[in-house]
Amino acid sequence: MTARASDRARYDKATAHLDAPLAIVDLDAFDANAADLVRRAGGKPIRLASKSVRCRALLERVLAKDGFAGIMSFTLAESLWLARSGFDDVLLAYPSVDRSGYAELAGDPKLAAAVTVMVDHPAQLDLIDAARGGGREVVRVCLELDTSLKLLGGRVRVGARRSPLHSPAQVADLARAVTRRPGFRLVGIMAYEGHIAGVGDSVAGRPFRSRAVRLMQATARRELAERRAAVVRAVRAVAPDLEFVNGGGTGSVQHTAAEAAVTEIGAGSGLYVPRLFDNYTSFTGRPAALFAMPVVRRPGVGVVTVLGGGYPASGAPGPDRLPVPYLPEGLRYDPQEGPGEVQTPLLGSPADDLLIGDKVWFRHAKAGELCERFDVLHLVEGDAVTATVPTYRGEGHTFL
Repeated sequence: MTARASDRARYDKATAHLDAPLAIVDLDAFDANAADLVRRAGGKPIRLASKSVRCRALLERVLAKDGFAGIMSFTLAESLWLARSGFDDVLLAYPSVDRSGYAELAGDPKLAAAVTVMVDHPAQLDLIDAARGGGREVVRVCLELDTSLKLLGGRVRVGARRSPLHSPAQVADLARAVTRRPGFRLVGIMAYEGHIAGVGDSVAGRPFRSRAVRLMQATARRELAERRAAVVRAVRAVAPDLEFVNGGGTGSVQHTAAEAAVTEIGAGSGLYVPRLFDNYTSFTGRPAALFAMPVVRRPGVGVVTVLGGGYPASGAPGPDRLPVPYLPEGLRYDPQEGPGEVQTPLLGSPADDLLIGDKVWFRHAKAGELCERFDVLHLVEGDAVTATVPTYRGEGHTFL
């Protein structure tokens, strides 16, 4: 029996009493992935990206482990909810225009001490001040550096369009604006290199593209390491008590951790290891988060139909954004239909061994987005479900 066939047998046995659709997290794989992230971070703490987990119980499980410290959140409402729930170090990784949230933050000492907000333009400071509503708490601020690689005098850009702050001088100017402004304290810098951490460099069947990606990433790492160090020097000249410099992502943990200027690493998707992480040479993880759909039809030889499954991931549309049939091995989509909202035909010889009511196990293309589809996660240890915990959705929250 192959390792994947063994996993299927375990998952089927563990969930035999549960009707699909359902989602699981294999805790043995989850914990092994967490340990590998810590190993690659080389002693620097990992700030846990909550959008990649979206389950409070699993956030707590990870943060109880050595090597993890703090949360990187994705909306202000989520940040405040996590802080009210007892998480005391929450970095909001994206700018917000949530006026009611800022009023709540500025009016509550506990929340103001726990949450750090993201800024990359003076207009965001204006909005926060206008939204305070009488609240006088000091707002903790982090500045985001644009990590994109610019070539040919800026005519070619590689990387996400995030912050407008690209040069040390630009970041230092905004740092001065924050430090001179009453009611704010500059505490950190964040620089997420998505074109390095979030792009696979070993795509099956595409050797030339994979080599091009590796070349781009090597160039980008060198450029960013020099520029990030210069940015940190420039900002520390303005704010010597800077608390943290955050960088990285699951795909670049060890490279970013090697930079002396970086004090902590942001990561989260590497805990679940969705299908997009199959295309990396920098690490190998164990798929930990899966969902099962039930077989509801057998239309003919070599084909079964499962209920639902059309859960595409965010990003540029393409086949790599689709979930992938994982167990049993050898199933594939009908190219004329793909994964459907209500039904998904699956082709391949393993279909002939599946009966009505059997489970087909899938992996999502990305990590936490799976939790927007399910109210609970069944936690599997060995061949048993040992706990069932709510996702954000299961607690009544869809933050974005």
